[in-house]
Amino acid sequence: MKVFLLAILFSAITLNAFSQKTKKTLVAIKTETPPKMDGVLDDAVWQNVPIATDFVELQPNAGNHEKQETRTEVKIIYDNTAIYVGARMYEKDPTKIAREFATRDQVGNADFIGIIFDTYKDGINGSGFFVTSTNGQFDAKYAPNPNGNTEDETWNAVWTSKVNIDSLGWTCEMKIPYSALRFAKKDVQTWGMNLIRKRQNLQQQLFWNELDPKMTGLMNQEGILTGLEKIVPPVRLAFYPYFSTYLNHYPYNTPGLANTTTSVNGGMDVKYGINESFTLDLTLIPDFGQVQSDNRILNLTPFEVKYNENRSFFTEGTELFNKGNLFYSRRVGGQPLHYNDITLNDHEAIISNPTETKLINAVKLSGRLSNGLGIGVFNGLTNTAYATIEDSTTGNRRVVQTSPVTNYNIIVLDQNLKNNSAVTFINTNVNRFGKDYSADVGGVVFNLNNKKNTYNLAGYGLMSNKFYKGEQTVTGYNYEVVFGKVAGNFTWNVSQDRVDSKYDPNDLGILFNNNFLDHNLNLQYANYKPKHLFTQWNVWTNTYSSYRVSPSAYQYFNQNFGANGSFKNFWQVNINGHYRVEGNDFYEPRVAGRVFKAPQNFVLNWNLSTNRAKTLSGGFWYSDQWMANGHGGHGNDLELFYNVRLSNKFSFGQDVTISPRINYTGFATFDDSGADVFALRNVHTVDNIFTLKYTFSSIMGLNLRLRHYWSKVNNKEFFSLGQDGYLTSLTSNDFNHNIDQNANIWNVDMIYVWQFSPGSELSLAWKNSTYTNTNIATQSYLRNLNDTVNQPQNNNFSLKVLYYIDFQSLRKHHKG
Repeated sequence: MKVFLLAILFSAITLNAFSQKTKKTLVAIKTETPPKMDGVLDDAVWQNVPIATDFVELQPNAGNHEKQETRTEVKIIYDNTAIYVGARMYEKDPTKIAREFATRDQVGNADFIGIIFDTYKDGINGSGFFVTSTNGQFDAKYAPNPNGNTEDETWNAVWTSKVNIDSLGWTCEMKIPYSALRFAKKDVQTWGMNLIRKRQNLQQQLFWNELDPKMTGLMNQEGILTGLEKIVPPVRLAFYPYFSTYLNHYPYNTPGLANTTTSVNGGMDVKYGINESFTLDLTLIPDFGQVQSDNRILNLTPFEVKYNENRSFFTEGTELFNKGNLFYSRRVGGQPLHYNDITLNDHEAIISNPTETKLINAVKLSGRLSNGLGIGVFNGLTNTAYATIEDSTTGNRRVVQTSPVTNYNIIVLDQNLKNNSAVTFINTNVNRFGKDYSADVGGVVFNLNNKKNTYNLAGYGLMSNKFYKGEQTVTGYNYEVVFGKVAGNFTWNVSQDRVDSKYDPNDLGILFNNNFLDHNLNLQYANYKPKHLFTQWNVWTNTYSSYRVSPSAYQYFNQNFGANGSFKNFWQVNINGHYRVEGNDFYEPRVAGRVFKAPQNFVLNWNLSTNRAKTLSGGFWYSDQWMANGHGGHGNDLELFYNVRLSNKFSFGQDVTISPRINYTGFATFDDSGADVFALRNVHTVDNIFTLKYTFSSIMGLNLRLRHYWSKVNNKEFFSLGQDGYLTSLTSNDFNHNIDQNANIWNVDMIYVWQFSPGSELSLAWKNSTYTNTNIATQSYLRNLNDTVNQPQNNNFSLKVLYYIDFQSLRKHHKG
């Protein structure tokens, strides 16, 4: 409490009067003749158009205005179908323009120019369109969060661009059709807008309307675009039919089981603009076979592993559905509910047990009214999953249902308020057809700022329900409140998060454990003005405590601290540490009501990375860890990473992490009576990822990713867990002592992509994988790598063609 009061006092003393600077304004000019899209600004329509210029640095030297000889000039015109952006980026030496080729939604080492539109001028939501110096395109959606704005890079729109390099620098033209935007149906439009330029070789990021690094948020620091009159939202209807074919080979070499299988698939995505505000996204019989393989690991923790979402339908335009952390999209089409609950009789074995449920269809409806009310509806339907069991003595087979037909649903109402604030109602529902339970989670999420956007109050209140057939509904509660100062050199926040023992959002969300009461105090001081070696630096500290709610008990107390800085040569350094006193771990025993006395530990981390604009760039991350467990527990993490750019089209890189853990203690197994058995063990893990990229042009490229993950567990001594939470040497031998592990995971993902027309692409993919886990954990890394490569491999080859059909173009063609 004393620390908290001192933070408030210091905050009040150092609070500056953050009055909003005058916003820059640009006038767009209407034209009857659209410019020729060739990247050269010599069309008559570009003459006598107001210019946006005098950009201001955010990185590396915040507040510096661009120099005259390297200035930026942007013009905006429009007609009845699209917005046109014409930009000139001056350079004293055009050979210094970074020009690495990259496919769509990748920047690489290239200069770029971008524009962000806030079509409702709410200072919260936006749509960004960016073009690199090699005419690479990427776009993004911007949505609010308590720390400013999130950037959804997976959002894609269909638009065109061209660039040109000349003796003065480079130029760019963009055509952004109204079908790529949402805006109100009004005769006179005033939009929020900002322009961004990146000069890669100098790591220089500039904005037309200045961004103050001491302020939180991107969209609330935008400029203004006026002059838009009598533009009509078009019919936004597009079809994305696809065709795919697969060939899969795995050497089962088993009678009655084919080594090679083939399949042909077809389906379609549909995007329909119901009106000027709302869009309906529908996927019918989706195909996600070409997404990147998961980074699977050997999981020794009591919690599930959270994997990234790589399926585009579930990453694109989902900002509304991510409020309150209730949507973990991998649940939809994920592991069947009863995947691990199959009971086998004597002589029976599992022949097949699908790890994923089949997604039949999914739909998203999202948009925002002119009064700032955002509405989102998501619905997904998955099919029944079955496991096949075979009796080895008779050859008879039976099937067991592992998941019923299941419907997943989310409803969101998100109301924008003054001062870049918002309040949200969200409800998620999982309805299982059959004997299994259904689930429902809902509540309110809020994000409130004061008038100057210097203080923030955020949080949520949520309730979960599990509905069992013929049994009592189980109801749980969760709330979080965060308050702090979010602007200025010195910022802070305090938070409280309480989750009761019955709260469970895991049918559609993810929460590793419940039944806790957490408190956090965060303090940070940042300096954004260049001085001595640094262009900017910050120091921070975090104090964290956790208690079990029922029955009440202390869990953990952590003290964390750190500092990071950016050097004038564009290298970056980060140092941080973590200290935890002895705590009560109620999860490691894997048995309710038991506790493990987690020993105190100390962690110190160092990170250094070089200038990413160089031909050779890289860095390292090193961690030292000490555990006071009475056995000299000690661990390290060493990550080495690099990237070599041999040309503007060809590059390769590697990321290797080596993580030894010596004399660590943790749960190992259960004995015959069901009691916990812990082990003193050594765990050695290596995660090795190699990537190679060859980009033929801005619309065509080849990417190769190889990953080998190896983790071995050597159990040295076994212990029983006492009622007091401490370990004692084990005298009983009633369990399997031979539980060492040696896990190897191998993945190859090679994908060739050709965007043969805007919105349409052809992709060829090769995926190669294998997984082994034995109890022979004595071999070296190189021996494991050799054995893994020589294991039976699953090879999957696929071809997919996705074609973009625009309703407007079809109608024009039909009329013609």
